[in-house]
Amino acid sequence: MPGRPSTFNDEEVVLKAQKVFWTKGYTATSMEDLLKAMGMGLGSFYNAFKGGKKELFQRALAERRLAFEAFKRKLEESNDPIQDIKDFFLSIADTDIQTHMQGCIVVNTAVEMTFVDKDLEKASITILNEVERLFIDTIKQAQKQGKLKTKTKATLLGRYLITLWNGINITRRMHPDRSVLREQIKMQLSLIE
Repeated sequence: MPGRPSTFNDEEVVLKAQKVFWTKGYTATSMEDLLKAMGMGLGSFYNAFKGGKKELFQRALAERRLAFEAFKRKLEESNDPIQDIKDFFLSIADTDIQTHMQGCIVVNTAVEMTFVDKDLEKASITILNEVERLFIDTIKQAQKQGKLKTKTKATLLGRYLITLWNGINITRRMHPDRSVLREQIKMQLSLIE
């Protein structure tokens, strides 16, 4: 006799859990936190996520990867992908205080999971590497088309942008003021002209 069908939206509950992980981190998030946020009982949880909390967290990270893939498609279809990258960074300054305090779940995971969980560390670093590659490829293409003045190697600039991404997700916690962040980000982006 087959089990009862799931009565929840899989993607929806993963996104609810993602919010909790994003705020508290993997280690500090309890099963109670997750079950409450997801509106699930323990039995339903383990039916849906056989690998438990770790599987759920991996799925939450995978959702962030989808957001970056959407950004990649946007850049590929754009008439000015370098400006889109600049706008992406500048939009960070315009978020609310809560978002500033949360930072980036992928960056947070890379920091939190180093020496703690190799799988989760690797998953987060893989996403960051993919974003870095996206920056490199976009810059290389823009240089080839003569749309950038800078002669700095695309690889170096792409790494610079991922360093900016990683750093700004700490700096925004130190200085959650929009005007301070915007000024800082603009200065950093001046290398990509």
